[in-house]
Amino acid sequence: MKKIALYPGTFDPITKGHFDIIERARRLFDEVIVAVAESKDKKPMFTLNERIEMAKAATAKIDGVRVVGFNNLTVELAHELDAGVLIRGLRAVSDFEYELQLGYLNNSLDDTIETVYLMPKLKHAFISSSIVRNLLKFNGKTEHLLPKEVQNIIGSMDACTLQ
Repeated sequence: MKKIALYPGTFDPITKGHFDIIERARRLFDEVIVAVAESKDKKPMFTLNERIEMAKAATAKIDGVRVVGFNNLTVELAHELDAGVLIRGLRAVSDFEYELQLGYLNNSLDDTIETVYLMPKLKHAFISSSIVRNLLKFNGKTEHLLPKEVQNIIGSMDACTLQ
């Protein structure tokens, strides 16, 4: 039976840390679905369609990875896509408590779905989308934090969009 993992997140924008997790998850599972959450409550810098486009561009060369957008419960999406595993990234101890609570919540909603926590490589552990967004607001250097495909998309956007 095909092992499908779902990697949900806002990906605002997708970073090299996210990309690292996707590559590593793909080695463990037959298919990895990157699920880009609408997340209106987080007031993302980029639209859902822009974030989906960035995720697709970043992962286009990895076989067995696809990207979808969603606006429902993660466990509901996992059911719709036959994903039995949720992938979550852990950068630091500060992520652990939140991710543990989220994992327990998802398990309380559906105990057939497992959560697997992956850590990015140390060189990517400090990268977060919020750091990237802050740099973008001030025209800071982000090339070392983003996949080049994502950097190219952002570079082609109107500067007013990034404020």
